[in-house]
Amino acid sequence: MPPRTWRRSLVVAGLVGLVATAAFLASTSLFRRPVQAATAESSSQVVELHINGEIEPILAEYLVDQINQANNEHARLILITMDTPGGLDTSMRQIVQAILQSNTPVVGYVTPTGSRAASAGFFILLSSDVAAMSPGTETGAASPIMEVGGNVVQIDQTLRNKITNDATAFLRSYVVARGRNADVAATAVTDAKAWSAQEALDNKLIDLVVGSPSDLLAQLDGRTIKRLNGSTAQISLPHPIVSVREMNGRQRFLSWVVDPDVFFILLIIGVLGLYTEFTHPGVFAPGVIGGICLVLALFAMHLLPINIAGLALIALALALFVLEAKFPTHGILGVGGVVSMVLGALILVRSPMTGRGVSFGAAIGVALPFAIIVIVLMRFVMRSRTWKQSTGIEELIGEEGEVTELANSADGVWLVRVHGEIWQAAVKGSETLARGARVRVKGVHGLKLEIEPVK
Repeated sequence: MPPRTWRRSLVVAGLVGLVATAAFLASTSLFRRPVQAATAESSSQVVELHINGEIEPILAEYLVDQINQANNEHARLILITMDTPGGLDTSMRQIVQAILQSNTPVVGYVTPTGSRAASAGFFILLSSDVAAMSPGTETGAASPIMEVGGNVVQIDQTLRNKITNDATAFLRSYVVARGRNADVAATAVTDAKAWSAQEALDNKLIDLVVGSPSDLLAQLDGRTIKRLNGSTAQISLPHPIVSVREMNGRQRFLSWVVDPDVFFILLIIGVLGLYTEFTHPGVFAPGVIGGICLVLALFAMHLLPINIAGLALIALALALFVLEAKFPTHGILGVGGVVSMVLGALILVRSPMTGRGVSFGAAIGVALPFAIIVIVLMRFVMRSRTWKQSTGIEELIGEEGEVTELANSADGVWLVRVHGEIWQAAVKGSETLARGARVRVKGVHGLKLEIEPVK
C-alpha cells in the first residue's frame, strides 16, 4: 500500500474511533424517544416535566416551552419532578417566571428518595403552587456564588450584600404570596440553611411529604390552593392521566453537547481534525469534521464553567506530542503529553457548585489515541520531507545517467542520457567529462540539467 494511502487510512480510522466514542455516549440519551401517555381530555390531563441535573439555559427553554404549551392545552395540572444541585441564576429566574405566570397550577415535587432541590432548585420549588418532597430528600442551601473559569471568586462585602439582598427579595416576593414562611426561607439565602423533607414541612416551607407521584396526585384531588394573585382554586383530579413531556430532539442534542465528557471529546476531535488537515492538505474530510466539532465545542464553552488552566494543559500536551515526533526522546515527551492532557481534562470543567467535570475514563480514553495519532502523523510529515519526488521533472534529481557527447565546447554543455532520454547538461566548475562517464543529476533548470561526476 502506498504511504499516502495508509496514512490517510490511519487518520480516518482514528477519527472514526473518537466519533464512535462520542456516539456511544450519545446513544443512551440523545436518541431516546420522548415517552408520552395516551392522549387525554384536558379536563383530566396532568403534564409531567423533569428537572434532572444542573439548571442551565437549555433546561430552562424546555421547561418554559412545556409550561406554556400545557397552558395552551388547558391541562388540569403541571407536575415538575426535581433532582438538582442548582444552576445558573438567569435560567432559574426564567423558570420561576414561567411558573408564576402559569394559569395551570404547578406542583414542584422533589423525588425520588435521595434527591435534592438545592440552590436554584430551592427557588423553583417554593415558586410552585404546591411544594412537595419525598421522604429522604433535602432542599435549601441557596446562597448565591460567583464563578469565573470554574472557580469561585471572592467579592467585596458590598457587592456580596447586594447580590444576597437581591436574591432574598426575589424569593420573598412570591413566597409570601404562596402563604409560606418567608423568614425561614430567607435563611437559605443569607445563611445557606438546608432542610430535610420533614424539617421543611415543619417550617412551613413546603406543603406535603409524599412517597410517590401517584400518592401525591391522590392527595391533591380536591385540595384548595392559594394562587399568586390572592385568589383560591380547587384542584380536581378524579381520574388523572399523566402525560410525560421530555425534551425535543434539538434540546436533547444541545444538552448532550454541553455534557462535560462530550464537550471534551468534541474539543479533541476538532483539534485533531484541523491538525490533520493542516499537515495533510487536500484530505478535506478531517477538516470538515474537525471544524464542525470545534464549533460545537465553542458553543458548549459558552455555557460550561471552563478552567483556563485546563485548556493550557491540553495545548501543552499537543506541543509535547509534536516534539515527541520530531526528537528521539524515547517516549518521555509522549508520556508527559498524555499526563498533561489527562490532568487538563480533569480540571477543564469543574463547577464548585455541582462538582461536574470530565470523567477519568473519558480523559484516558481520548488522550491515549490522540497521542498515538498525533505522534504518528507528525513522524509521517517529517519523513515525507526526505522522500524522493516520484512524478514530474523533479524526479530526475538524484538519478544517474551517462555522458553521450559534448554538445557545445564553448559553453561546456554535454549531452547525457537519463531515463532513456537525451538531455543537455552542464557541470559546475571547469571539470571535464569523457564520453561514457557516469554522472548524477543535481538540479533541473528549464530544459537543462545540472550534473556532477559520480565518484
